[in-house]
Amino acid sequence: MRPRSLLVAAVAGGLFALPLRADPAIEYAVKAAYLTKFIPFITWPNTASFSICVLGDDPFAGKLEQAASGTKLADHPIQVRHIAAPDASCQILFLSDPSSSDAALEALRGKPVLTVTDSGLKEHGVISFVIADNHVRFDIDDAAAAQDGIAISSKLLGLAHSVKQRGQP
Repeated sequence: MRPRSLLVAAVAGGLFALPLRADPAIEYAVKAAYLTKFIPFITWPNTASFSICVLGDDPFAGKLEQAASGTKLADHPIQVRHIAAPDASCQILFLSDPSSSDAALEALRGKPVLTVTDSGLKEHGVISFVIADNHVRFDIDDAAAAQDGIAISSKLLGLAHSVKQRGQP
């Protein structure tokens, strides 16, 4: 099964809609899976190598490394990096810390980095996780993606909880 078909089937089948029941381990395992499953639905201007970066504390407890293991983009393995400052060499940057997220989002504005923010943060990245009806969902700011030089597939936009379309204020 192709990766795109797999994500659509998984979301439609409820794989990523598992009830959380306030279990952070399950919540972050689902978010880690999402981060790796987003990759085939997004186009970056240059992807000679590919990394998913986590800024600050790592809430995944190894789940992101597990999800990325064996995943490739154009024959390049997906690397997971833990960083202390915003880095424009990351293709995906996950932000969970409210104290550093605003500055990181500002530092990366206009750069081809898919910023992903955790649920509950005041400022949002291109993709923002939300908890709706006790399930992990995601919102997409396609206008911000366009400003950052990133293209998001209409298939992924169709799976989002909500979408801020290009051209919306």
